[in-house]
Amino acid sequence: MADSFDLIILGSGPGGYVAAIRAAQLGLKTAIVERERLGGICLNWGCIPTKALLRTSEIYHYMTHAGDYGLSVEKPGFDLPKIVERSRKVAGQLNAGVKGLMKKNKVTVYEGVGTITARGKLTVRLGDKTSELEAKNIIVATGARARDLPFAKADGKRVWTYRHAMVPEEMPTKLLVIGSGAIGVEFASFYSDMGAEVTIVEMLPRILPVEDEEVSAFMEKALTKQKIRILTGAGIEGLTPGAKGVTAKIKGKDGKVTSEEFSHAIVAIGIVPNTENIGLEALGVETDRGHIRTDGYGRTNVDGIWAIGDVTGAPWLAHKASHEGVIAVEKMAGGHPHQMDKANIPGCTYARPQVASVGMTEAKAKEAGYDVKVGKFPFIGNGKAIALGEAEGFVKTVFDAKTGELLGAHMVGAEVTELIQGYVIARQLETTEAELMETVFAHPTLSEMMHESVLGAYGRALHI
Repeated sequence: MADSFDLIILGSGPGGYVAAIRAAQLGLKTAIVERERLGGICLNWGCIPTKALLRTSEIYHYMTHAGDYGLSVEKPGFDLPKIVERSRKVAGQLNAGVKGLMKKNKVTVYEGVGTITARGKLTVRLGDKTSELEAKNIIVATGARARDLPFAKADGKRVWTYRHAMVPEEMPTKLLVIGSGAIGVEFASFYSDMGAEVTIVEMLPRILPVEDEEVSAFMEKALTKQKIRILTGAGIEGLTPGAKGVTAKIKGKDGKVTSEEFSHAIVAIGIVPNTENIGLEALGVETDRGHIRTDGYGRTNVDGIWAIGDVTGAPWLAHKASHEGVIAVEKMAGGHPHQMDKANIPGCTYARPQVASVGMTEAKAKEAGYDVKVGKFPFIGNGKAIALGEAEGFVKTVFDAKTGELLGAHMVGAEVTELIQGYVIARQLETTEAELMETVFAHPTLSEMMHESVLGAYGRALHI
């Protein structure tokens, strides 16, 4: 006899486990199915452990530049196994936290591989054990995995995905990073700060291609200044791992192909949704290039089947998945949540310097037909940034000249991943330039640059 629930969630990443908690709060009898570790990729192999690594490289950078702050440090060094161990402990602590949250909220956890066998029915297999579950609603939150190069699959030794790059057995001496999205740039930043010679290869004309063009240009200059070599408009024609390194054939923007040797390569060219072999095809669930099609509430075309997170398409962000989970559960419970508005989802890159953004870039706003007012304020004009020794970067805001609507905000520099939420809230509240101008920003803070950028869009900047 099948175990009966109101809701079954397949996948326990930040979308799945948050949806489970919200469902429990709303009185739904809930089960969650996970084939690996509670918390999914983000908590165990993505967002959290990578930030632990980046914090280590940030501190190491400050150690090697202690003299800039009037300090002295003799022969700074590092212990790679301990760096990895700390990162894994951070992930482990949060994994245990999710287990505690499931128990606290009385969510039943099934370990194993889940397959949807019919509407409202799901089978979980773990070794020789099989569990039959049934529920009125099923949420698919199976996430995504790293995309391999078709001619060179990651081997974990010389050719890495992000998972391999987080638990290196040796420090790369000469590292090739293929792809310059957030993941690629973050790993390039980490390994460069730890002493590796890094080359980034990006097939598009600029790095961080989804960001504002000025941000991309600034990041390229900043990373180049850090001695990271950047090849844009370039592609990888071949990648051959060997016992002591990997040989890459790189096609430059001029069309010439050169062969170069690296100690290791990280492939960061995108993701593949985990939609195979979970029963979607038999049910007729619609997909688009592997991603599940949903409406603004997470509903698929099949009654009772919902989907959230990376498996539904871009942006592939943990906070988007969590928010989608809450919306879906509240809708199925009879509530009236807002539909998902992807235009108000912030994006963050935790490199050195950091990048953060929300809404439209200047170019996208103009393409959409807006007459825009643009404000830009540099870190060098901010007292707190100068005091921190982090005077490189800028804040940029884009407004509709007719209505004062904040169309987008784009930042590059120290701690901008924390600052961006101010603009996200402003967009969610449909704030105009008037309210932002009248807001009091504490002094001395980096957030004052947000105010100055808004003022600058209307010719009223005070400190530049």
